[in-house]
Formats: sequence, C-alpha cells, structure tokens
Amino acid sequence: MFSLVIPCYNEEATIELILEKTEKSFTENNIELVLVNNGSTDNSEKILSKIIKNYSHVNFINLRENLGYGGGILAGLKICKGDIIGWTHADLQTDPLDAVNAFKQFHSKINRNLYIKGNRKNRPLKDQFFTFGMSIFESILLNKIIYDVNAQPTIFSKDFFESWQNPPTDFSLDLYSYYLALKKSLEIKRLEVKFNARIAGESSWNKGFSSKLRFILRTLKYSIKLKFNSIN
Repeated sequence: MFSLVIPCYNEEATIELILEKTEKSFTENNIELVLVNNGSTDNSEKILSKIIKNYSHVNFINLRENLGYGGGILAGLKICKGDIIGWTHADLQTDPLDAVNAFKQFHSKINRNLYIKGNRKNRPLKDQFFTFGMSIFESILLNKIIYDVNAQPTIFSKDFFESWQNPPTDFSLDLYSYYLALKKSLEIKRLEVKFNARIAGESSWNKGFSSKLRFILRTLKYSIKLKFNSIN
C-alpha cells in the first residue's frame, strides 16, 4: 500500500477537486490519500468534514492550530498506512496524479532505498532563476548536487521516514529530507512534472519580493545548520 500526504491550509477552493481527481486512480493503485487540515481559517475543515465520507481512499487529520508547512506534513506522515509514503501540495500547481507515476516506480522495483522527487517544468523564468541560484548555493555549501528542492511530489519508504531525527516544521522540510536521502546514499530519481498556475486563492508564502527574501534567508540559515550540525 502507498500513502500520499497533502497538507491543506486555506485551500477550500481545491479540496473537492483533489478528491474527485484522485478517487479513481488512487483506488485502482491502492493509494491512501491523507489530507491534513493544517489550522485553516477558511472553510476547509467544514468542507472536508462534509464530503470526506463520500471517498473511501481518504484518511483525514484536522489540526486545530497551524503547525507550519513541515509540521502539517509530518503529522500526516505519522498516520500513513502505506510502506511507501510521501507528500505533494494542495494548490494543484503540481498534479497529485504525478504521485501515481512515482509510486509505480516502487511496483516494478521494490527498493526501500529509492527516493523520488519531482523536477518542475514550464515555470516562469524569474522562478527558475531563483531556484537555480538557491541550488548552486546549497550544492556548494553541502557538497551534494542539490536542485529544485521544493519540487513535488516527494516519495520514499516509511523505513527512511522512521530514521528521521528532529526534522524541521517549516519549509526546510523539503531540504532536510532531500539532503538526508543524499547523505544516506539512497537512489535518487527525479520525475519530470508540469508546473501549473494556481487555479484559485494565493500562496501562503510567495507574495512578492519580500516574502521570497524571507524564504531565502530562512533557507540559507537552515542550510548552514545542516552543514555544521550532524544529522542521521
């Protein structure tokens, strides 16, 4: 069995679309969808509570307070029933069905040392430039080839997840898991995915230059922490 976590923070416009989009394919491929309402202040909880009973492939966690991007994902990962688990985003910029293709890699090759991560295509040039610059910095600092850290989906074995110690609860979780997979010499595969525009709402963090700058500073700080603090 496979499990995919999707954290939801004020994603009332996309929740039902996610459920409808994944129902047939996830059921056919024995994939559990774990939706985490991460302290939303909109109608996400109300919508989920109302329609969740109509979808047999879904497990649902309701967090009264927002635990941060990483905190919401970690809460979902802890209740996953699958042996192969992971996450993607709720904004539908990355298609949740991309995870089906990732999980199928484990069907053909039962490899608990496999780590699969998306590789975003069709992104705006300014975002590509931002990602390229961060990738160069992190690769040099951490002495590992690291690129497009925040691409989704991110898929791996539950055994790998259970080896994590003190993972971050913010956006650094993507970097933590990717770096740890490299450090443990897991087999890294990148899955090309189409990156779409948001269909509704707005990003909870990417709201212009100032938010990008704050994101860069947080990422740089955590990258340095990884460099000089041993993690297992």
